[in-house]
Amino acid sequence: MTPATLLAAGLAAEKKSAEVTDWAARAGWLVGLALFVALVYWLMREGWKWRGTLQGDLPELPSAPDDPGPARLSMSGRYHGSTTAGQWLDRIVAHGLGTRSRVELTLTDAGLDVVRPGATDFFVPVAQLREARLDKGIAGKVLTEGGLLVVTWAHGERLIDSGFRSDHAAEHNEWVDVINSMIDNSMIDNNSTEGAER
Repeated sequence: MTPATLLAAGLAAEKKSAEVTDWAARAGWLVGLALFVALVYWLMREGWKWRGTLQGDLPELPSAPDDPGPARLSMSGRYHGSTTAGQWLDRIVAHGLGTRSRVELTLTDAGLDVVRPGATDFFVPVAQLREARLDKGIAGKVLTEGGLLVVTWAHGERLIDSGFRSDHAAEHNEWVDVINSMIDNSMIDNNSTEGAER
């Protein structure tokens, strides 16, 4: 045999057929991955429900009065959630406050009416409003500086920050000014009423 035939015979001997895909192993990996994803999702859901249980002391959300008066401001946009005031990562999930949704905000002399299609609506009486400011984030949502309208309000024993973003972000400054002036006027009215009672 010549070296060329030996080389050809060696190459022919080294050639093997392609490995056959092991479908059983591949299916096993896919089922295992699907079970892992389902487990992670279930654990996240249980954590959300546990957080709601821990916040069970939060009273029911007030609803809007029958006649709240004429609208001073109104806005369409997104509700991004509520947190404990000053702790922008401590999301409040009780009574549906953790559910993101579209929102229609209406500010009247009686307070702030928050209408959320597909989620629980609530009303913040003007006496419960504490502050309005522009911020950059709230639990799970970070925007550019000043891209979020955050309203601080009292509910039960807690101060709550609720984050909203208008479809027209230029409206945010007017909302901050009007809400803060309403809070200032409400405090002046309360102080003059307390002084008159003494």
